[in-house]
Amino acid sequence: MRLAVPDLPSFEFAFPGALRDKLVAAVLDGTKTTTTGLLQDYEIDGEPLPVAGARAAVIDSAGRPVAVIEITEVRVCRLADVDLGHARAEGEGHDSLAAWRAAHEEFWHGPDHRGWLGDPGFTVDDDTQVVLQRFRRVPA
Repeated sequence: MRLAVPDLPSFEFAFPGALRDKLVAAVLDGTKTTTTGLLQDYEIDGEPLPVAGARAAVIDSAGRPVAVIEITEVRVCRLADVDLGHARAEGEGHDSLAAWRAAHEEFWHGPDHRGWLGDPGFTVDDDTQVVLQRFRRVPA
């Protein structure tokens, strides 16, 4: 499916590949309504934090826009303060904060993210600042 999304910024979950495909599928079927990113990644990219009401085109692993989402809430908190409701709404099937955190640490400590940062020893901890976004899929 290809959408016409003139003038919308791109929204990319993870890096292209299996994880992105899984996350995009969860957006498309409605099970994914939140996401978490590292505050430092916005700073590194020179991107402003998202704001409620902003819309973006969800990009699949092939680089195609496949959905439009609207941000409904943004908050910044410590990684240790992420709540189970947010974690479950990420649509990845995590039934505990420990499982959610382990999956996210695997991603942030993985070769793709560490390679993007240029820091093979990068790690997160309880005090790492994260950006929590809630969104809704906009009907096409």
